[in-house]
Amino acid sequence: MKTIAITGATGNVAGETIQALQGKGVKLRAIVRNKEKAKRLEAAGVAVRVGDLERPRSLAGLFDGADTAFLTVSAGPRAPEQASNALWAARQGGVKHVVRLSAFGAAHDAPTVNSRLHALSDAELIHGGLTYTILKPHFYMQNLFGSAASIKGEGAFYWAMGSGKVGLIDTRDISEVAAHVLTTSGHDNKTYTLTGPSSIEMNAVAAALARVLGKPVRYVAIPLEAQDQALSGVGLDEWTVTMLGDYMSAYSRNWGDITTDEVPRLLGRPARSIDDFARDLAAVFR
Repeated sequence: MKTIAITGATGNVAGETIQALQGKGVKLRAIVRNKEKAKRLEAAGVAVRVGDLERPRSLAGLFDGADTAFLTVSAGPRAPEQASNALWAARQGGVKHVVRLSAFGAAHDAPTVNSRLHALSDAELIHGGLTYTILKPHFYMQNLFGSAASIKGEGAFYWAMGSGKVGLIDTRDISEVAAHVLTTSGHDNKTYTLTGPSSIEMNAVAAALARVLGKPVRYVAIPLEAQDQALSGVGLDEWTVTMLGDYMSAYSRNWGDITTDEVPRLLGRPARSIDDFARDLAAVFR
């Protein structure tokens, strides 16, 4: 039976991927920094191992016996270091195939700092001698959860994305693609850019939420400076504020006006639309 080791297992995408993998005849090994946060994984029968991606010696032996690894790291200035440590530990543990969660537009000349950092880790994996598959998902629909309070209270959300169009994707589709790639053949040394079915403006997102919630919902395009101030005011660090500003600025110039057919081609069904997202997760915004 194949053993799959998963880093960042308490994160949203990795956690959903673990759920999608259960019942597929594989052994799952979650590598986490905080075991307390992994209790639900243990309760679901997932083997939990503790290691810190910023402390490479803590990863010794954690990948031993695993056939495949799903490597995810959190966005941050140390993400390439974390990814490199995880990749090295996977190689030392005998892992043969690495599936890596990258990001849409990851490239050395990308207009967002997060995309440039992901490009460094993608390059290390591509040239590192292991079989790989790289997933590059677009902007998450679930990022709207961060605006749930204002949608509930004011019927509005405030982003500095202007009128840019974006190929938003539901994280459930990302996780299902990851589970598919981890358990089927034909993905060696391939990169998949994952998007939703259409590229849409935020006014269309507001309209989808309004239809489901039965009340008006507005998208309010705000200046980037106002977004920076608001995010700093709720305690986000300067790096994260800059990263989010990078994305909003790039998307406002239609950098994200892209869709692909990777999700339906891999899963054999359409990618979830913004209407699907709004209907399924309406309770978050009520």
